[in-house]
Amino acid sequence: MDVATQRAPRAAPHATHKFKLLLKREFWEHKGGFFWAPIWAGAISLLLALMAVIVGEVTARKAIASGKMQIDGDVTINGLDLGALTSKMDPENLGKLPEIIDLSMLISSMWPMVVLGFVVFFYCLGSLYDERKDRSVLFWKSLPLSDRDTVFSKAASALLVAPTLAVGAAIACMFAFMLLISAVVLLHNGNPVTLLWGPGSPLANAGLLLASIPIYALWALPTVGWLMLCSSWSKSMPFLWAIMIPVFAGIFISWFEVMNVFDLQSGWFWKNIVARSLLSVFPGTWVDVMDLGAIAKGNAPSHAMVLRSTYSVLVSPQLWIGAAAGIAMLLAAVRMRRWRDDN
Repeated sequence: MDVATQRAPRAAPHATHKFKLLLKREFWEHKGGFFWAPIWAGAISLLLALMAVIVGEVTARKAIASGKMQIDGDVTINGLDLGALTSKMDPENLGKLPEIIDLSMLISSMWPMVVLGFVVFFYCLGSLYDERKDRSVLFWKSLPLSDRDTVFSKAASALLVAPTLAVGAAIACMFAFMLLISAVVLLHNGNPVTLLWGPGSPLANAGLLLASIPIYALWALPTVGWLMLCSSWSKSMPFLWAIMIPVFAGIFISWFEVMNVFDLQSGWFWKNIVARSLLSVFPGTWVDVMDLGAIAKGNAPSHAMVLRSTYSVLVSPQLWIGAAAGIAMLLAAVRMRRWRDDN
């Protein structure tokens, strides 16, 4: 055979290619929780908002049908005219309008983020236990995939993939909510551009949600590490083990006042150990370590102030100590998966 016609030897797949395939595997196996759950949560929130609008419209029209509406005693209209209402608002109330709109947008985006906490919690609990339960771990271990890559791909799915998809659903829900309110404003002779989109900052709010993903990934590490460690070693009922160990430890320490030895209250253990090991996967649980001084100084804090306060978590020791503990537990989960044999 001619040397020129011989095929060149195929190069071994790069490690990043393997990791990418593992991430795709986690996504397709848990697409319902990662992708559809936040979307359905946002859809339900929009449905409830639509129902609230309909109920409000019916109630308002019944009240208006009984007589005319007066504004400041000198303007009388036969319905809710937003143009007339805003023309009578003083500068102080108009100055509060952007803050109210931005707060409403952020509240409308919260449902997918709340669902994210439950999705990540139960995904981590079953990530290493379920593959032993259905014996699929034997198949995956027969492939040239290391335990380290497998465990860390699952952790990356919980810390990066799931939050990114949830934030995308939250942003879509926020803009859909704004469109719904815009329709209501148009229905009442108002201009959505001047009353909603102009005073509000939907793009800045979307940027805040996207900017929170790195903070979430670091803050959720201790809970993700603890749940995956429990998932790797528990022979049955990983949920009970994951809950009972920290909770019973907190009860024991509170009962015998062990923290007094370190000049600390029992509440410190519940806040920094129990809560951090179980609840850190829920977005926003880092608020108590944020520097809220800049926000408290102004009546209408800017998005730059909010972003600065959010990233102030990066200088808190609670974040980095918890992240280090989470990484240590992930490494323990790697070793446990390597040697775990339920036979």
